[in-house]
Amino acid sequence: MATVRLIHDYACDPDKLFAMTVDFDVLMEVMEGLMTYEGMPSEGPFEGQKVHVKTRLFGKLPPQDYFMEVVEYDPARRIIRSREHGAGAKRWDHTLTVEEIPGGARLNDLVEVEAGWKTPIYTAFCRYVYRKRDAPRRRALGLTAA
Repeated sequence: MATVRLIHDYACDPDKLFAMTVDFDVLMEVMEGLMTYEGMPSEGPFEGQKVHVKTRLFGKLPPQDYFMEVVEYDPARRIIRSREHGAGAKRWDHTLTVEEIPGGARLNDLVEVEAGWKTPIYTAFCRYVYRKRDAPRRRALGLTAA
């Protein structure tokens, strides 16, 4: 198993940032070109919500089953934790938190990845994806890219 930690700071209200990170429509925007999802719900996330989707890497590769369960969702504390697996990942547990910092908000992504011998590949992909989400998120917030 490997752990990936990424931190991104934004000059915006932390509640606005958190609300955006848990909006499935915005998720589709920040994942554009990286991954497509078939079967994503239109509402949520809600604690206990279970989602089965078909993913396509870069929107081109054959669809693969992917499962997500929201194991914690607390907007007051600005935290969401999901337990995920599929598309070759045995475990992709994601904890996202947003905290207030001077001048804005800090988004923390903590992902625990387990994919057997492919774990280093999935870990590199995880870092790549979560870094690539930053620029579209900034655009969605009306901020300039860092």
